Amino acid sequence: MAKRNGGIIGKVNTPTTSAAVGVWRLQDQFNARKNNIWPSTPYSVDFLVVAGGAGGAGNYGGGGGGAGGYRTSTQAVLPGTAITVTVGDGSAGVNNSPTQSTNGSNSSISGTGLTTITSAGGGGAGAGSSGPAFGKDGGSGGGGGGRNYNSTILGGAGNTPSTSPSQGSNGGQGAANTGGDENGGGGGGGAGGVGGNASTNGGASANGGNGGAGTASSITGSSVTRAGGGGGGGFSPGTPGTASGGGGAGVNTGTGNAGTANTGGGGGGTGDASLALGGAGGKGVVILSMPDENYTGTTTGSPTVATGVSGKTVLTFNGSGSYTG
Repeated sequence: MAKRNGGIIGKVNTPTTSAAVGVWRLQDQFNARKNNIWPSTPYSVDFLVVAGGAGGAGNYGGGGGGAGGYRTSTQAVLPGTAITVTVGDGSAGVNNSPTQSTNGSNSSISGTGLTTITSAGGGGAGAGSSGPAFGKDGGSGGGGGGRNYNSTILGGAGNTPSTSPSQGSNGGQGAANTGGDENGGGGGGGAGGVGGNASTNGGASANGGNGGAGTASSITGSSVTRAGGGGGGGFSPGTPGTASGGGGAGVNTGTGNAGTANTGGGGGGTGDASLALGGAGGKGVVILSMPDENYTGTTTGSPTVATGVSGKTVLTFNGSGSYTG
């Protein structure tokens, strides 16, 4: 006699389908595994998005460039999600042309099912002497230039457009002696602090404002400070503005120091040479960090890949590209 269901005498149940609704057959599971689409479980990815910094300005108290906007995010990513990465360039420094430096370019991440994160480029620096002296608004604001016959010239506003938490800080004020070209440029704002105000010492002397502080992150496994503002130009025997966190220091003569590449640092201003350039702003960077077991290896744009960083794989994009989860 045939063995019955559960030892109960009756008709043998013969399945008419290979699996119930919602139950995958072994072959379905095998095919899904093979195509990296099963199980469709989201995993956590950390993002750091830093925009390009602005260049500094020249000529008798040029301001320091504002740092690129600095934003972080942690989001759930489904397997198969394509993440588009855009890395913004820093802008060039300017000399005695009658204009401020231009803003740096935005950086961003986006993808289906993700919240798009955009960091704004750093605000352009105010021109010294006879040029437009107000710093521009941006991720962090540009430093104000030293304008003849004006005691203070405002720097640009940071965190523009507004994000929460803030992506950057305001630029510092420029300053000028009332009787001549002894001007000082304000420091560009940084992700972690406002740019310093320029000051005059009386007579032929002015100090540039220091660049605003950057912000530290250990997303790559070690602490790195990025998105510092550029220092403002000074007028000798005064001192130019200092900088940190990838920002370029200001100078009294010659070309301002450039922001460090892939930190989003602002460029430094220059003080008293009519044809000297402000330093260029540093290019931005986008960094992704995810569990090692979830990393697929599917990228474009040639990011730097580091595995085994406390169990995480870290992708550093120094240029635009993509990652598919």
